[in-house]
Amino acid sequence: MIWIQVRDVLTGHTRLAAARVPIIRALAADEHPEVTEGRWDGDKIVLMAFPDRETFTAWATSPEYREISKDRLAAAETTGILVRGLT
Repeated sequence: MIWIQVRDVLTGHTRLAAARVPIIRALAADEHPEVTEGRWDGDKIVLMAFPDRETFTAWATSPEYREISKDRLAAAETTGILVRGLT
C-alpha cells in the first residue's frame, strides 16, 4: 500500500509505474477514500500486488522506477507499506 497526500496533481503515475513492469497488478486506486473508522490523513491510496518480495524490491529499486518516482516524490508526501498477502 502506498499512502499519498497530494501537494500537486499526480496524473497517471500508478498507471505508468504498473505499465513499466507488467508483473505488477494495480488492485485499487482512489483519490477520495472513504474513512469508515479511525483517522485518515491521506488524499489518495494505491494498492498494488507483486508476486513476491524479490519482485517488489527489483521494481522499487530499478532505475526506471526511480526515474518516474521523481514526480511522485516532488508532488506528494507518501508512506509505503509492504505486507504479505493471504495465500
